Amino acid sequence: MSFRCTFMELALFSIKLTIMATSVAAQAKPGCQIHCGNITIPYPFGTGSVECYINESFFIRCNTSFHPPRAFLTTTDIEVLHVSVDGYLRIRYPVGYDCYNSSGSSSYFNAGFTLGKFYISHTRNKFTAIGCDTYAYVEGFVGRTYSTGCVSFCYDEADVVNGSCFGIGCCQTDIPKGVTDYRLSFDSYWSHSKVLSFNPCSYGFAVEDGVYDFSLSHFLDHNFSKKKFPIIIDWTIGNESCREARMDPQNYACKENSACIVPENGGGYLCRCLHGFQGNPYLSHGCQDINECETLKPCSKICHNVVGSYSCSCPEGFDGDGRRTGTGCTPKAKQRFPIVAGTLGICISLLVSLLCCSWVYLGVRQRKLSKLKHHNFQQNGGILLREKLSEGEEYGATARIFTVDELKRATNNYHQSRILGQGGQGTVYKGILPDGRSVAIKKSIIGDQSQVQIFINEVIVLSQINHRNVVKLFGCCLEAQVPLLVYEYVRNGNLFDHLHCTDHASVIPWGARLKIATEAAEALSYLHSAAAPPIIHRDVKLTNILLDENYNAEVSDFGASRLVPSNKEHITTLVQGTLGYLDPEYFYTSQLTEKSDVYSFGVVLVELLTGLKAVSFDRPEHERNLSLYFDSVMQEERLLDIIDGRIVDDRNIEQLMEVATLARRCVRVKGEERPTMKEVSSELEGLRAMVKFRREEGDLYEVEFEELLHDF
Repeated sequence: MSFRCTFMELALFSIKLTIMATSVAAQAKPGCQIHCGNITIPYPFGTGSVECYINESFFIRCNTSFHPPRAFLTTTDIEVLHVSVDGYLRIRYPVGYDCYNSSGSSSYFNAGFTLGKFYISHTRNKFTAIGCDTYAYVEGFVGRTYSTGCVSFCYDEADVVNGSCFGIGCCQTDIPKGVTDYRLSFDSYWSHSKVLSFNPCSYGFAVEDGVYDFSLSHFLDHNFSKKKFPIIIDWTIGNESCREARMDPQNYACKENSACIVPENGGGYLCRCLHGFQGNPYLSHGCQDINECETLKPCSKICHNVVGSYSCSCPEGFDGDGRRTGTGCTPKAKQRFPIVAGTLGICISLLVSLLCCSWVYLGVRQRKLSKLKHHNFQQNGGILLREKLSEGEEYGATARIFTVDELKRATNNYHQSRILGQGGQGTVYKGILPDGRSVAIKKSIIGDQSQVQIFINEVIVLSQINHRNVVKLFGCCLEAQVPLLVYEYVRNGNLFDHLHCTDHASVIPWGARLKIATEAAEALSYLHSAAAPPIIHRDVKLTNILLDENYNAEVSDFGASRLVPSNKEHITTLVQGTLGYLDPEYFYTSQLTEKSDVYSFGVVLVELLTGLKAVSFDRPEHERNLSLYFDSVMQEERLLDIIDGRIVDDRNIEQLMEVATLARRCVRVKGEERPTMKEVSSELEGLRAMVKFRREEGDLYEVEFEELLHDF
């Protein structure tokens, strides 16, 4: 009962403080209008004469032709719903739409606005699109140039789930940080012809996070295009930092008893009343001391108000801290001094002894841990890596050596909720560094001390790779028993999950698959031809091709990779790879060459064409030989029977045939009969260029998902 009362008192205390601070903070400049209809306008915003607001960006136009009057931002038609001195506005803006009928496009509105000084909140808004044949994206060119958007598909209204915005009928994405310009555009795959009966329109809008609740009924709501949704806008004072602003006292916006703070979004600064004060920090004497003793009554007996705070005490004969939310004040009990003093002395002695033992134990334990870390660091080649990195600064080696404690904090001590994936090479965790960067941390299962020199060389070489389609290596940790590798975090998962897992219900169209294959081929071609020394990946497969937020491919997982010495064309090594992707020539001869990656990439192409898993091509009915099986399919003209029917179209059959022919060459049994990755990359890029050429010549070729993302 006591705990429950204490909790309720804390809640009431917090609510009272919030209500008081909000009401006092909503102050206009003396002599200026504070209300426009139902909207309160606190300084630095204002309406009326120029003395009532800090500068023209903070002018609120009060339109009295409405009943009640409505507030608008400066001279625009952007309606203001709420103004907060905490650095944000709530505005209302209409929905953009792209509607069709049986004859084609019927109406289109690409909503947009430019805020100038203010920023669209990247943490409190979501860009939302609804429709079953919808590409919607926003972009901006004023201030920060950016593009983002999302795709929503469905084939039947039964597929749509009310309240779900994960790509089936409704999709959402974040708005980038620092955005002042908002331009909405649409595109459609089939011009809504296949879903016209229940979804004639695509809609797009930015909306305050948590406000919009998706419903299937919105598809046929003829008034939905007239709706307006609230958007949170961040505002700041000026363009100077806090330090620069304080150097100009005449124009410094933060008044007495306030502090300058750095905003989360945009430049400039904000002001906050100090702890123990409330009010409007932008007005002179706007932050007033809170008399907590009278307004909050936080003490059970005696309360002393002081500037910026308060203190509680108990009268003579009582014990406790005097706080209602603490121990309060309780009458002192009569004590038998000798017994209490003796008991207290024994307890203190035991406590001191326990603390000393604990201190000694912790000190010994800490020394052991430090020695173990130092031993692991030396054993894993830490001294050698430091020397290599200092030498490598001249040619761009940027790997960082992390401590084991840094990576434990980044992964919440390798908590299960941070696991991104597990495989034969080890476990990959998501980590968050102190600077806010997300990284992927690979924790191997075993280590081979005889390979320390090779491992160090690989870290140096991989840290120099700077290719848009290769996952960047940030560094490693050598204080653990087995070295840990820290990679760039790619947030959209791997290609295997998007192609085979039921969790990803959206079908990847052929154009997107061709784009991903081309980018992966470019990465492997770079590793084979441009890296020095060349790198053989040795484990090319769908799970090692990651997709970023724009579905660009990035090749990852170099745990099985090998460096090729400049004087050798092949390496004799233990066979390593994944069932279904493994080069048969390498399997039987142990001779690893660049053509081994070509074979594995050929299997990836077959999976993208057929939608089948690689292991399904290693069955007896397929003669346990993918090359022979593919030859028989091509010779018997049965290729269309095994191609994924979801990507076949009358206008892309020729392209599918050409990619199938290229895949057939890649999976030849003999490595010498396979093309190089450079040739493969060139052929795939040529096929993509042909599609763009046809479009420029007027061919009505479909604009697919990947090309839309590529144009961002």
